[in-house]
Amino acid sequence: MKCHRCDLDTVRVMTKSPVGNEWEVYVCDTCHYSWRSTEDIHVHDVFKLKADSIPGLQQIPPIPPLKTK
Repeated sequence: MKCHRCDLDTVRVMTKSPVGNEWEVYVCDTCHYSWRSTEDIHVHDVFKLKADSIPGLQQIPPIPPLKTK
Protein backbone atom coordinates (compact mmCIF):
# COMPACT_ATOMS: atom_id res chain seq x y z
CA MET A 1 0.00 0.00 0.00
CA LYS A 2 1.28 3.47 -0.86
CA CYS A 3 1.03 6.50 1.39
CA HIS A 4 -1.47 9.11 0.18
CA ARG A 5 0.84 11.98 1.14
CA CYS A 6 4.35 10.90 0.10
CA ASP A 7 3.55 8.05 -2.35
CA LEU A 8 6.07 5.67 -0.75
CA ASP A 9 5.49 2.01 0.13
CA THR A 10 6.26 2.49 3.83
CA VAL A 11 2.74 2.06 5.22
CA ARG A 12 1.92 -0.31 8.06
CA VAL A 13 -1.15 -1.14 10.13
CA MET A 14 -0.90 0.85 13.35
CA THR A 15 -3.97 -0.60 15.05
CA LYS A 16 -7.23 -2.40 14.36
CA SER A 17 -10.73 -1.96 15.75
CA PRO A 18 -11.06 -3.75 19.07
CA VAL A 19 -14.29 -5.48 18.04
CA GLY A 20 -15.31 -7.02 14.73
CA ASN A 21 -12.53 -5.95 12.35
CA GLU A 22 -14.54 -2.83 11.48
CA TRP A 23 -11.57 -0.61 10.64
CA GLU A 24 -7.78 -0.34 10.64
CA VAL A 25 -5.54 2.67 11.16
CA TYR A 26 -2.57 2.93 8.82
CA VAL A 27 0.54 5.03 9.32
CA CYS A 28 3.38 5.89 6.97
CA ASP A 29 6.77 5.23 8.54
CA THR A 30 8.36 7.88 6.32
CA CYS A 31 6.14 10.98 6.60
CA HIS A 32 4.00 9.83 9.59
CA TYR A 33 0.69 10.49 7.83
CA SER A 34 -2.08 8.31 9.27
CA TRP A 35 -5.63 7.46 8.26
CA ARG A 36 -8.44 5.05 9.01
CA SER A 37 -9.52 2.44 6.48
CA THR A 38 -13.09 3.76 6.54
CA GLU A 39 -12.09 7.28 5.41
CA ASP A 40 -12.32 8.64 1.89
CA ILE A 41 -8.77 9.88 1.47
CA HIS A 42 -7.99 13.00 -0.48
CA VAL A 43 -4.73 14.78 0.22
CA HIS A 44 -4.72 18.16 -1.48
CA ASP A 45 -1.69 18.78 -3.67
CA VAL A 46 -0.52 21.54 -1.30
CA PHE A 47 0.01 18.92 1.41
CA LYS A 48 1.75 16.29 -0.75
CA LEU A 49 5.39 15.59 0.13
CA LYS A 50 8.26 14.52 -2.08
CA ALA A 51 10.42 11.78 -0.59
CA ASP A 52 13.65 13.74 -1.06
CA SER A 53 12.29 16.75 0.87
CA ILE A 54 11.19 14.82 3.97
CA PRO A 55 14.61 14.62 5.73
CA GLY A 56 14.95 18.42 5.60
CA LEU A 57 11.59 19.22 7.14
CA GLN A 58 11.42 20.77 10.58
CA GLN A 59 10.52 18.46 13.42
CA ILE A 60 7.63 19.00 15.80
CA PRO A 61 9.03 19.73 19.26
CA PRO A 62 8.39 16.99 21.80
CA ILE A 63 5.80 17.49 24.52
CA PRO A 64 7.59 18.18 27.81
CA PRO A 65 6.98 15.82 30.73
CA LEU A 66 4.14 16.61 33.10
CA LYS A 67 5.05 18.51 36.24
CA THR A 68 4.65 16.61 39.47
CA LYS A 69 3.19 18.20 42.56
